[in-house]
Amino acid sequence: MFVPCGSSAPPDFEDFTLLLPAVSVGNIGQLAVDLVIFTLDMPKVGYFYTDCLVPMVGNNPYATAEENSTELSINAEVYSLPSKKLVVLQIRSPFVKNKYRSFCQTLLSWVKSSRCSKVILLSSSHAYQRDDQQLHGTPLRCLLSPAIQKSAGDLMQRLNWKEMEKVTAYPGVNDADMVLRIPGGGITTLLFNESCSNGIQMAVLLKFCSEGDNIPDALALLNYLNEWLQLIKSEQNSDAPATPSQWKIPHSWRLLFGSGLPPALF
Repeated sequence: MFVPCGSSAPPDFEDFTLLLPAVSVGNIGQLAVDLVIFTLDMPKVGYFYTDCLVPMVGNNPYATAEENSTELSINAEVYSLPSKKLVVLQIRSPFVKNKYRSFCQTLLSWVKSSRCSKVILLSSSHAYQRDDQQLHGTPLRCLLSPAIQKSAGDLMQRLNWKEMEKVTAYPGVNDADMVLRIPGGGITTLLFNESCSNGIQMAVLLKFCSEGDNIPDALALLNYLNEWLQLIKSEQNSDAPATPSQWKIPHSWRLLFGSGLPPALF
């Protein structure tokens, strides 16, 4: 459930777009959300209290000075930018086993009660588990629930986005039975199916990737999202196509792979 910061009245999210990551392979959804929050300088407006996530606490990942470096952050926090009608839920810890469905139901209940216009889930899937048809073209894919097809379907066609392909449920046995399968996608499939069943306007944007340095994957997914939402304007460069290059990287990313090898080892 949503808990606002301090004693202030809960913010109004009516007609806002809710953006959140799936805790999936490479964590590229979470990295992309970090970039959105830090680049747009989105203020924290509350927390998403749930027992479905592993508890955690840490320093402010978006600190810019000593004054705000001692602020604490937890496993699920909410940021808002009314000027862009955008609310962001950042998830920083994995899900507790067997709590996926409970989280999806709680999240969609909040979406309905807050009257958000649509939900966008940033996700990823194992690149090595693609089938033959998924090896062609861009590694970026999208999924649209029936409720959002009316408003966003034509736009996706104009952007030439590729829908996530369904795969055979029983390869070599019954090739006609097709299902949606997103290996490594965490709650993606479940949350998408629940949104379809509940008439929620949901779009899933995902990228096939592998574990490693996934910052380039996060930037690619974020630029994919920016084609649609236009969160920032792309810069014109005479030597290259116009691409969003103004994403600001949080200072906490300097320790993304630890603090390095101690010199004493050598």
